[in-house]
Amino acid sequence: MTVVTDDGPDTAPPSADSRRSVLRLAAVLGVLGVALLATALVWQPATDAPRSRALYQFASEAWPLLVLASATLFGYETYLHRRLVAELIRFAGPRIVEALLPQETLHSFLANIYGPNEANRDVVAGVLGGEGRHPAGGDLAISTHTTVGYELQSLDHENYHLTSTISYSFRKNVTANRFVIFATCDALLRDLISSSCRLPLFDMWFVLDASLFEHSTDAVLPSVQIGISYRDKDDERREADLTPIRPQEVKFDRWPEYLTFFREATGPQPRLNARDHLSDLRIFEYDLRSIAHDEVRSIERLVVRLTTLQRTDDGFCYWQAPYPCYVERLTFDAKGLAADDRRPWEFRAVPFSFRSSTAHARWLPAEQLGDLDIRTWWLRGHGAALLWRAGDPAKNTIADSTTKRSGPA
Repeated sequence: MTVVTDDGPDTAPPSADSRRSVLRLAAVLGVLGVALLATALVWQPATDAPRSRALYQFASEAWPLLVLASATLFGYETYLHRRLVAELIRFAGPRIVEALLPQETLHSFLANIYGPNEANRDVVAGVLGGEGRHPAGGDLAISTHTTVGYELQSLDHENYHLTSTISYSFRKNVTANRFVIFATCDALLRDLISSSCRLPLFDMWFVLDASLFEHSTDAVLPSVQIGISYRDKDDERREADLTPIRPQEVKFDRWPEYLTFFREATGPQPRLNARDHLSDLRIFEYDLRSIAHDEVRSIERLVVRLTTLQRTDDGFCYWQAPYPCYVERLTFDAKGLAADDRRPWEFRAVPFSFRSSTAHARWLPAEQLGDLDIRTWWLRGHGAALLWRAGDPAKNTIADSTTKRSGPA
């Protein structure tokens, strides 16, 4: 449905109206100047008529000023104005943009393009990956080099371990020394957390089965390893390899310090009460200073590795970007996922983003799954899923017989 405003599609912007008004004024002044010039050339008043002599004197002295004003206005509006604005933007534009708050700037832009709508907040949060309340995005984490690795290893025919290794390299050093993990089994919280987190470095676990939430979360915690590249107090670059870190669980009365929807309404969503989510939300805080060799002033690179217990019959696993990430490569290693020998698994990688790779658009055996070269930006909600299904035994039989016939005698 197309919505037409009262202004109509033909309403000219204020800048165009202003420009036309200035050109009209220049034309009027030019006509008056020419008229006075013609009067001064043609009219010769009598010497005994003081009023006529005064008018003649006025015409003789005023026409150059009017013509000059007309030419100046016309030249400025048609040529100089554009050049001056372009030069001003070229010299001062970047500094002005850096001084603006990303959230307010983007809100204003979307209101002009999309129209006023509470849902614009979701677009702002998706593009910025956070609140954007600091100039130049000082409170945002934007990863310009991101790699994702998933390894599936069967425990038995019903369960498997999913080990993920995610590497983020940030555009600007993130001023933080804490990393927070939000674990939830509530779909509403899952959708709100990314846009309401007050800390730049975070991740989220979503557990599909609410009955396994507590057990699954406790089982993952010991496997978490974190590595960082950081700047110390002397602005020297240092590194800390992947190391297990013991987290501190955040008590529910401190949840509003981490998530804004526990303090205020989020768009159309009213403020939530932390007590109502004691059974479906847990927050863990990791102190990155515990693995550093010195004081941590800012983070350049973050690597997170963890292992989760999953059910094989779910038929899929996936990864979503927690904040804007330029994803270079995504790897799925499913050779360790056990299956019935007569019906081995077939796999298919499915990105969901602006531009999806078609390299794995068909079902493949685990041995043929290669890296996905993404090389584009993924925003919150973008990601990739690995799907699997039992293969066709008839195809496998035909393939085996073909291999035998084509083999060496």
